[in-house]
Parts: sequence; C-alpha cells; structure tokens
Amino acid sequence: MEKKMERRIRERLMRIIILLVGLTIAHFGVTLFLLADLGADPFNVLVQGLYRFLARMSGMQFLTHGRVHITICFIIIVVLLVVDRAYIKIGTILCMICGGPIIDFFQWILAPVFQNGQPFAVMIIVNCIGCGILAFGMTIVIKSDAGTGPNDLVALVISEKCHRKFSIVRILVDFSFVLAGFVLGGSIGIGTIICAFVVGPVAGFFMPYSERIVQRAMRQNGVS
Repeated sequence: MEKKMERRIRERLMRIIILLVGLTIAHFGVTLFLLADLGADPFNVLVQGLYRFLARMSGMQFLTHGRVHITICFIIIVVLLVVDRAYIKIGTILCMICGGPIIDFFQWILAPVFQNGQPFAVMIIVNCIGCGILAFGMTIVIKSDAGTGPNDLVALVISEKCHRKFSIVRILVDFSFVLAGFVLGGSIGIGTIICAFVVGPVAGFFMPYSERIVQRAMRQNGVS
C-alpha cells in the first residue's frame, strides 16, 4: 500500500515537473511574440479589452492588466468546476499564476535585443517563431495531464465534450477571445491574426510527438 502511494505521488510530481517545463517553453514563445510588438495574443486581447472597459466604466485605480488576467482565469476555473471538475488540476492553477513571472523573466533577458527596433520582416519571423515555440510548449503542458492554461483549457474541454479536432476548436476559441477583446477596447495587430491561425494547427501537429516525449520521460523515471 505504501509503495503504491509512493508511486502515485512520484507520478504526480513528475507530471507537474513536465508541465512546468512545457509552461516555460510556451512562455518563452509568448515572450518572443510580445517583443515582436505586432499585437497581443488572443487571450491577452480579451484581458486588455476588459481592463480598459472596466477602467473607463468604473475608474477603479487598483485595476491592473495582471489582476484582470487572474480574475478571468478564476472565472474560467469556477465555470469548469461546474461543468466538469476533472479538468481542474494543480497544473491548471500553476499555469494561471506562473505565466506572468516567466514572461517577465524572459523579457528581462531578451528585451535589450529589441530595444533599438528591428525591421518589420524580422518582427514577422520572430512572431512566427514565438507562435511555434508557444504551440510546442502548450502541447507538452496538455500531455503532462496535470492541467492547462486558459486558452488551451477552454479549447480542450470544448473539443473533448463536442468530439471536435483540438486545432480547429483552438482557432475558434482564440477568434472569440480576440473579437470580445476588440469590442471591449483591446488592441489587435497582424501578430494577433498570426497567433490565432497558426498556434492551433501547429499544436495539432506537435500533439502526437509531445505525447511520446511525455510517455518516454515518465517511463525513464519509473512511472507510467
């Protein structure tokens, strides 16, 4: 009994470690995406739009982008607890609270490279590379089976409940975030469009490879 409990704990810890690795990879991609300065990613268009809307309507000085981000994530978690609590895991919480600090860390390192400005073509390339890295890290997070971030969590639940392809659902979810954020006052750009239409299909491509990577990591550490 004790060995079974120890194995279960070891497996959960391993899944959380894999999730954190995937989260770091994904947010490195997000950092490149943001530094390209071609438009916010879909979820942050929604966050930005809601933040600006609330600021105009209420004038609450304590509002910040980060606080609105956490609030939206909390609402998503509450809704999913009602829909199906199986989707809410420790990794879900980690994804919600760790993304910002990881981005801040990478921005501190990478921002000096972009301070003097870069040609538009370079920014497009950086944006696309960022989207690709984001998609790969995102699939690692999903396949860790420890929880996912807001965009992926919503898309994953819808795709599994409705039996639809994840990559297509991800595009629709991102489009909905962008549309809602834009109506509320968020900023969008060419980078937003690239992210909305690239991340889903690229994630769909990486998904089987990421699953094999996670399974291999689990086996090498003596857990299934």
